[in-house]
Amino acid sequence: MEDKVSRSSADSLSVTEEFVVVTPNSEKTPEPSQDNVSTTSAESTGLKIVGNGNMEDLKQHLDEVLGGDQHDGKAPSDGHDEGVSGWETPTNNDKSRFRSVSEPVYSANNPSHRVGGDSPTSFQQISSQDLDRLSPSRVGMVPLDKICTLFSRIIYLGAASVNAPKSEMEATKKMTILKQQQSQNAIEIVLSVPRTSEGSVRLLEPDGKSEISAYRITTILFCCRGREGTGISDCFAFTCGHGNRDSQLFQCHIFRCEVPEAVQRILTCFGQAFHRVPRSPGLVDSVHGAMPAPRETLMSFTIPVLVDIREEDGKGNFGAVPRDKRCFKLRQGVKKEVLVTVQQTHHQVLNIERCFGLLISPGREVPDREMHLLDVVNLETSSDCKNYTVTSMWDPNKADLEVLNTESPPGLVPAGFDSSFTCVHDKGMFMTIAVDLVITGIQEPVRFVVETKVRIFPPTEKFWYFNKKPVQEFFYLMLEEIEAAVENEPAYAVLTLESESQRERRRIPTRSPSTNLVQTPDSMTSVAEEESDDDEPLQSGSGNVDKDCEESILLNWGDLLAKWRSNLSVRPKHLRSMVRKGIPEALRGEVWQLLAGVKECEDLMEEYRVLITKISPAEQVILADITRTFTAHEKFQNESEGGQDAMYKISKAYSVYDSEVGYCQGLSFLAAVLWLHMPEEQAFAVLTKIMYDYHLRDLFMNSFIELHVKFYQLERLMEDNIPDLFSHFVHIGIEAHMYASQWFLTLYTAKFPLYTVFHIMDLFLMEGMPIVFNIAVALLKAAKKELLGQDFEGVLKYFRVTLPKRYRTEESAQELMQTALSTKISNRKLKKYEKEFYAMREDEDREDPLERIERENKQLMHANIRLEQENDELARELIVHRLAMEKQLDKERDRADELDRDLKAIKLQLLDTEEENKHLESETSQIKEMYRTGMEKSESDSKRNSTIIADYKQICSQLSERLEKQQTAAREEMARLRRRLQSCEQCANLINEDGKLNQSSDVIRASEEEEPEPELVVAEQQIRELELELAQTKLQLVESQCQVQDLEHKLNSAMTDLHSSKNNSWLQKTFSSLKDATVTKKE
Repeated sequence: MEDKVSRSSADSLSVTEEFVVVTPNSEKTPEPSQDNVSTTSAESTGLKIVGNGNMEDLKQHLDEVLGGDQHDGKAPSDGHDEGVSGWETPTNNDKSRFRSVSEPVYSANNPSHRVGGDSPTSFQQISSQDLDRLSPSRVGMVPLDKICTLFSRIIYLGAASVNAPKSEMEATKKMTILKQQQSQNAIEIVLSVPRTSEGSVRLLEPDGKSEISAYRITTILFCCRGREGTGISDCFAFTCGHGNRDSQLFQCHIFRCEVPEAVQRILTCFGQAFHRVPRSPGLVDSVHGAMPAPRETLMSFTIPVLVDIREEDGKGNFGAVPRDKRCFKLRQGVKKEVLVTVQQTHHQVLNIERCFGLLISPGREVPDREMHLLDVVNLETSSDCKNYTVTSMWDPNKADLEVLNTESPPGLVPAGFDSSFTCVHDKGMFMTIAVDLVITGIQEPVRFVVETKVRIFPPTEKFWYFNKKPVQEFFYLMLEEIEAAVENEPAYAVLTLESESQRERRRIPTRSPSTNLVQTPDSMTSVAEEESDDDEPLQSGSGNVDKDCEESILLNWGDLLAKWRSNLSVRPKHLRSMVRKGIPEALRGEVWQLLAGVKECEDLMEEYRVLITKISPAEQVILADITRTFTAHEKFQNESEGGQDAMYKISKAYSVYDSEVGYCQGLSFLAAVLWLHMPEEQAFAVLTKIMYDYHLRDLFMNSFIELHVKFYQLERLMEDNIPDLFSHFVHIGIEAHMYASQWFLTLYTAKFPLYTVFHIMDLFLMEGMPIVFNIAVALLKAAKKELLGQDFEGVLKYFRVTLPKRYRTEESAQELMQTALSTKISNRKLKKYEKEFYAMREDEDREDPLERIERENKQLMHANIRLEQENDELARELIVHRLAMEKQLDKERDRADELDRDLKAIKLQLLDTEEENKHLESETSQIKEMYRTGMEKSESDSKRNSTIIADYKQICSQLSERLEKQQTAAREEMARLRRRLQSCEQCANLINEDGKLNQSSDVIRASEEEEPEPELVVAEQQIRELELELAQTKLQLVESQCQVQDLEHKLNSAMTDLHSSKNNSWLQKTFSSLKDATVTKKE
């Protein structure tokens, strides 16, 4: 992998504001202009400085630079530029200038001493003598007192004067010439590169004890390496400036690395030193005439904080609490869990050490003394250390928080509390949540305060709509960097900490409160307006419908369905009243089919299987529509869930079945609602029944003439029931087709939440098309107050965005249904309005064409004026949005630049990690080979010991058999001898019955006088020999057993050593096989 490191003064903090680290690419790039100080290209990043020196000034200050020992050389006369006229190479005389290095040395060669790639973060202290024992075959990185990094096996080729100190081309030329002229004067050194701009680059003796020369970072203007693929790819150089700006000299110091891979790391260390500016200007080794670089003392952070509340579900788990906008819906007496997540999006991440505490209190703008500390605080950190989540348990039964465990009556203030606890229009009371975080570098804990609203419900309350997104609040933190008490440790002072809500309240002018003024619901409308949603319309298919239902309701529906199934032609008596209350979600599929009469038309389901195999001319339109249908529902968001495929097949089958109507936009919403409750065949059958039996298809035929009839009927109903709203709509030019088209064509399924949609479908299948008018009038009545205060654009936006969002909860949907059912709309009145419409059409047909054209012309002129006004407003909005988008685009570009820099840093870290990984893989292979050799040796020893043991067993068996035979022969000989002695009176008592000699003195004396029996002597001698041989055999057996035990002990030791490498599966397998083999051998 090609090494690439680039640092430019444009994107780094410069010590002298004039340095650049350059790593050239393989292609040659033109030399940048010397006048351009801060601009570098992506292909060749060069250093530019002002005020170049000349040869006369260089010669004048050589004594200052080299300490009095000057060695001039002449440039080769081979066509090189005149800038190579002052060559200098170090000699052995330079060693007289060496001085001792007394700083302690820390080793980073061992990978176990490094954390986070190749950047050493922890080190092991070693002595000066240990430095001599560093392996000469490896490039060593030895941080010196955690201030610098040492590189061994570096060859110092010499120094040359330069005219253009930041010219990469001139530096590479000098690298080439000095490497070609490399002589015995080139010396091996250890290069010390500081980790911050406070230090100096040092040239040390190979033993690291003495210093040859030193160059402060503040005097280094330029650093580069040789191009890849050339003869100088293992070389690098840096240029130093000496003297003041009026008479400044420049020298280019050339080095060669015996290990080419070390060049990249050296340049990386130079870049880190350039970037790490000291905390205080007084800590910098200043140079005469060089101004210290300004540091960034003020830092601004935008920190999103997310707040979520969870409740115990009775099974030991915690589930998300339902939320309407910014209002949490809590249950009484249920144990809760509060989660606060602090996110960091700034490129500089603040380290949060711990959570000092999480506090809550009812009300807003609560004093610190009234906050209540929660128990069991837990702080979790994400893998990238940018997200911190604080979790705390909330016991609602505490007396201090009793108000947050009391059911919230709408519009009332709990006794003993001020108006900050007021429940506004059933919106709930305010609650304040605060978290105190200890941040590294900030002396005092930082408190983030989030204000939200809560409503308290009974423990048995059930919620239909769930919004799982937590409450989000943005905080704007301004820090000032101050001088730290501990060196190299960050220290900050908090200047400001402000939330987005506080900024909004500061922008909105507020009335001065009066102590005698009582807060009324009307005066609190502004508080409710703070929670207005954004301008985005509600997505189709949003909301959740719970299938839980009371047991008594299910039993009643079960009895009713049992009676209904017995006679499908007659609807049960109490069916209408039960449907008006809402069909249980678990039974909707079956009840809808019974209401539509699908059970009596099984042929439609059979026909569906044939229709889906046919080709429809509207397939492309259907495919385009299904991706825009129920986009908020998880079953329709992608093809894998099956919802989109089902919608496609049902819509396609109906377009083939009803060729006269075909497919019209809006049918996919009906198909989706039906498919959520029944299989595809039944959904198609119910859709067909709705279109034909409920006359929905009539709205799509004859140029939508029936739809216009419905619009006229709705306007006449508005005129009768809501005359003031009707007059307002006529005044601003709002007509029914502008807002009610989807109501009739999709039966409210396109925009409203699912709970409302399903209940409307219950009523539609029960009541028929007239219920659509009831619901429309109920919607207009409920929104009358808001609509009367809107203009043309505001009314259309209200119908498109605000109105559907009002019915996301079960309570609001039930209220809408009650209003709709209480509105009396007779079929006779609808028929009357229908006749009026057709009569008006006939009058228009008989009207004089000229008069009709003049009337239409006036209408068009009014419409044209209105459209021009709308166009002007849209143009202004477009300009505002465009400016906002450009501002946001600039921010995103800045963010992209930051991410690009982070990516480059991560790539460098990845390269170092890959290199370390290769080193670890090499060590792993060596360990594998070592243990394989040990196993082979153990197996060989085991086989040899097994053979020895088998031989010993065989010898012992043979000796045992031989001993038994000789003992038998000895007993027989003794019996024969005793028989022979019986004939002699003197010898008869010499041997007793047991075969032993008689101890009587007479017998012994007499036997001593007689000569012993030769055969007996020989037998005794053989017995003694056999006993001696048996003892030796047993001794050898014991020795072999001891050797076997010793081998087993060694094997157990090896098993213990290998036990620590559990992650290596091959070691476990090898260990298991070795253990099994050992057990087998022992057996």
